[in-house]
Amino acid sequence: MSITQRPFGVTPAGEQVTEYTMTNREGACVSVLDFGGIITRILVKDRNGRLDDVNLSFEDIGVYARGLSGSMGMLIGRVGNRIRGAAFELEGQRYTLPGNDNGNCLHGGVGFGLRMWKVQPAAAEGDALELTLRSEDGDQGFPGTLEVKVTYTFNDQNELGIHYQARTDKATLCNLTNHAYFNLDGHASASVRDLELQINADLVTEVGEGLIPTGRLIPVGEVPYDFTKPTRIGDVLDRMPECPGMTMAKGVDFNYCAGGDRQTKRIATLYSPRTGRVMEVITDQPGVQCYTANFLDIDGKEGVHYGPYSGVCLETQHYPDAIHQPQFPSIVLRPQDTYDSFTIYRFGVR
Repeated sequence: MSITQRPFGVTPAGEQVTEYTMTNREGACVSVLDFGGIITRILVKDRNGRLDDVNLSFEDIGVYARGLSGSMGMLIGRVGNRIRGAAFELEGQRYTLPGNDNGNCLHGGVGFGLRMWKVQPAAAEGDALELTLRSEDGDQGFPGTLEVKVTYTFNDQNELGIHYQARTDKATLCNLTNHAYFNLDGHASASVRDLELQINADLVTEVGEGLIPTGRLIPVGEVPYDFTKPTRIGDVLDRMPECPGMTMAKGVDFNYCAGGDRQTKRIATLYSPRTGRVMEVITDQPGVQCYTANFLDIDGKEGVHYGPYSGVCLETQHYPDAIHQPQFPSIVLRPQDTYDSFTIYRFGVR
């Protein structure tokens, strides 16, 4: 195992960005930036032993820094997903947030994926990078100073781990995740339609206008985007005309509810019949947002054009707009508590 680093460019604000790469004994590797904690590369073998990059990303730091990347590979916070009306009340106080998604707040506004993080190697099994960030009281309208630590690990078992921790000095909201776009056929293959996806969740959050939850959890068997059994993603996308929610989202962009907050579970499995690559998603989070890159239309690394459905995101999380839905698992973090959560992306072959 080894960690190397190289310059990645300079942001429009003049910040020097560094890319850190963790490489295991078979040559598989994961690369992460100190800007946004962005995952820029996941190089893993297929069934024939061929290494390929299964993570969509960009070579130009300016694409990320100017907010053009669709949050690709970024650490998301303070609150992943949507908050209705870009406002909330907590302990009798009303807080207003950036309305950056049709009047709702998406991914915390100008969030953690657009910040410089402090990075240092950390002690762990395999290679580890410890990223820290201080989000001041009032940042993007959120109360409390939030001290965040995210540890990336990568080992000889081809497990990419992300351990999220946070403390606050005042009651606030916290729902951290990562927005990596995966394609197990290789980032240059243009489509995830032929990948098979299984999500181990019996319920989804019903959504209304703006993809805001109504508060109702509905059985996945009642919707076309049912992945309880291994299902070709293209077969689900082909059912878009019969589903108003999918038509509104231009594809899949829904939260699947596995329940069991803080209980370890394999929440999803992604498989490429063509390459044999498998990715299992293991987490203690109660939900996962599946997003099929419905609005991508941009040139990525190596001159590859990323269009709609060229990647799939599996963002482990608490449910969207949880602050307005008291029946959902809470995203309120108080000074006496520590936010502590993990997700593992385990790569293998069949």
